[in-house]
Order: sequence, then C-alpha cells, then structure tokens
Amino acid sequence: MATAKRPTTRCTSAPPKPAPAKCPVWDGTGEVSRTVRVGRKRRAVGEQSGLCLNCLGSGEAPAE
Repeated sequence: MATAKRPTTRCTSAPPKPAPAKCPVWDGTGEVSRTVRVGRKRRAVGEQSGLCLNCLGSGEAPAE
C-alpha cells in the first residue's frame, strides 16, 4: 500500500535582512571635507566636499 503524501509547509515570509552598516570612517554620509589650498605657499582658503574613498560615496561599509 502506498503511503499518503503529507502536505509540506513552507515559510512564505523570509526573515528581514539586516540594515547595511554605515561607513566607519565618515559615519555613513559618504562625503568628506577637503581643504582647498592655493598659491605657491599652499595657503588654505576653504573647504569643499568630496567622495569618501573608503565607501566611494555610498555611505555603506565596504564588504570584508
């Protein structure tokens, strides 16, 4: 005699994925301040924003 098939139960909802970690260098903003220097004596005149070279501006920690 054949055995009866049992209905399989599958979980329809996956566990939530953890939020990506923030870049530890610049607190997840993805931008850094760079000093602007001009002239032969390289005097500082101000700052401008640039991309974080650790996370390349995404704000997320790079994969290990």
